[in-house]
Amino acid sequence: MSAYQHILAPVDLRQHSHVVLRRAAFAASMHKAKLSVLHVVEYLPLDPVGDTLSPTPIEVTDELAKQAETRIEELCSELGIQADNRIVRVGSTQDEIVETAREQGADLIVIGNHERHGLGVLFSRTEDRVLHSATCDILAVHLPTD
Repeated sequence: MSAYQHILAPVDLRQHSHVVLRRAAFAASMHKAKLSVLHVVEYLPLDPVGDTLSPTPIEVTDELAKQAETRIEELCSELGIQADNRIVRVGSTQDEIVETAREQGADLIVIGNHERHGLGVLFSRTEDRVLHSATCDILAVHLPTD
């Protein structure tokens, strides 16, 4: 087996993102690979109410993307991780992960795997969708339940 050349670490920027990012950085250092960190802002269209001065969906999405860029920088800095690319995309999380991996030429995706119970099993499982859609290897990092 040849060494990985480019590792993609999608993070949701919540409580356990540091676990995924540390594992991805370790794998990148072991393989002397490039490391890209990705966060996807899910596009949620807002339904403006009347003629109020509420923000438009684009303004909200742009603000969330800016906040994500800042948080990725902070997270990498806090953990002492040098990422070659820090990427924020807007769209469907699983689609953007797979597309970014393809565009970046990633040969390994390191993704967090949240254990689900009860009704949570019925809802979207990004990890499963990425696993079945990606054309590269996947490392699923088990995350503690909240």
